[in-house]
Amino acid sequence: MEAIQAGWLSILPPVIAIVLAFLTKEVISSLTLGILSGAVIYAALSYDGVVMVAAKTVETAFSTMGATGGSVSKFNILLFLSLLGALVVVVTKAGGSKAYGNWAANKLRSATAAQLATSALGALIFIDDYFNCLTVGTVMKPVTDKYGISREKLAYIIDATAAPICIIAPVSSWAAAIGSSLSVTGEFESDLAAFVATIPFNFYALLSLVMVIILCVTNLDFGPMEKAQYRAKTQGILGASEEQENAAMPTGKGRVYDLVIPVLALIIFSILAMLYTGGYFTQADVTTLQQAFGNCDSSASLVMGGFGALLVAFLLFVPRRLLGFKAFMESITEGVKSMASANIILVLAWTLGSICSDVLGTGEYVKSVVLASHFPVAIIPAVIFAVAAFLSFSTGTAWGTFGILIPIVVEICASAAPELLIVSLSATLAGSVFGDHCSPISDTTILSSTGAGCNHIAHVSTQMPYALLVAVCSFVGYVVAGFTNANLLLSLGSAVVLLLAVTILLHRIAVKKEKASL
Repeated sequence: MEAIQAGWLSILPPVIAIVLAFLTKEVISSLTLGILSGAVIYAALSYDGVVMVAAKTVETAFSTMGATGGSVSKFNILLFLSLLGALVVVVTKAGGSKAYGNWAANKLRSATAAQLATSALGALIFIDDYFNCLTVGTVMKPVTDKYGISREKLAYIIDATAAPICIIAPVSSWAAAIGSSLSVTGEFESDLAAFVATIPFNFYALLSLVMVIILCVTNLDFGPMEKAQYRAKTQGILGASEEQENAAMPTGKGRVYDLVIPVLALIIFSILAMLYTGGYFTQADVTTLQQAFGNCDSSASLVMGGFGALLVAFLLFVPRRLLGFKAFMESITEGVKSMASANIILVLAWTLGSICSDVLGTGEYVKSVVLASHFPVAIIPAVIFAVAAFLSFSTGTAWGTFGILIPIVVEICASAAPELLIVSLSATLAGSVFGDHCSPISDTTILSSTGAGCNHIAHVSTQMPYALLVAVCSFVGYVVAGFTNANLLLSLGSAVVLLLAVTILLHRIAVKKEKASL
């Protein structure tokens, strides 16, 4: 089908989906209606007659879904999710998760230690955000459950150390995409130099990590998260999703290494597969790890890693009779079924994103608005951050957002404020990761709730105040950067101080409200 420029109508589908998701607490129907609304807009602007519009609405919706789901990389992500779901059930039934939970509970003596360990593991798995979300949740759920940490809090820690850590890690699938987008502007010597230059001013990513540490160490929760934590501590209701509540119980007498070995196998095989698909072992011109990670097919690599880990689990469990052959195969089927809901949500979210970007021209509309705007030079970084945050939240994609905005930012700064180029590009990436972190239709948001075994909308609603607070503080930091000629100490320092002060204030307000309601 031929794409059109729908103007302001192009932002309606994601707005409809997001608003309905918050109102109904049901994401699948909300995404479906968002997709259909976008298809209706396209059909109504392209064809005449009620019958033709109705027919083209259905055709547009499902042809876009088919094209999205038929993408090899996206199909590989669905395969990886299914393989990981199988691995989780297999390890759980063998008793590995329970054994690790008991061991870690003895080593980690407090809820604070459990939360810090979760965030540290998230920071260590910086290769890919998909891999990060699901692996951290799988490993840490038994530990956080032991100390009465709500699934909403676990999902937030996972989400806030997934995309935000990947976007500042020089060796990751994100670094490759960002570096290539930046280097084509001609402003940098290499992909790596371009990426590294943006890290100090990527305020949203840095402040997200600071926020996680603050909340883990001080428990200064507020808003819906404070209520979820209070419920978990006083009533023992952790907020696990129905799928998690109905998950298979351990049938084997596994040891700690029955969890550790499959997870390590997943990590090692995935990294080796990334190097392989990136040409490190097969192409003479690929001589560095950075080049290999930059060239790799991350989705295909994760599938290889997931299959390798499942094979290791088979060799580890079946010969020792922790699981019989039939039980192992039944566990694989059960694990794949457990990921059905996440797979459906991902396909719908991808379809909605394609409707916006490929059919209705949302990115082009935002681009025209930005180029037509006239504002003081000093607030360019802050305005760019706000535009990127809005676009990424609406479409649920960081990569698509910075892919659209980076050329625009270079064009604006080259003529108006060359001294603010680096900080403006950093603001573009920071705003882009905001939507990837907290949008209800973002794939990493979906995977974080899946990995934590938490209801998706509960995860979105509890983490949203935290994400918005970090975004506001980041915005202030970019305002300061613009007026101080990109002074890192003043801009980042002011944002961090503001973040800490407002967090303390909001926590005190939340505690007072909680006491007043008793």
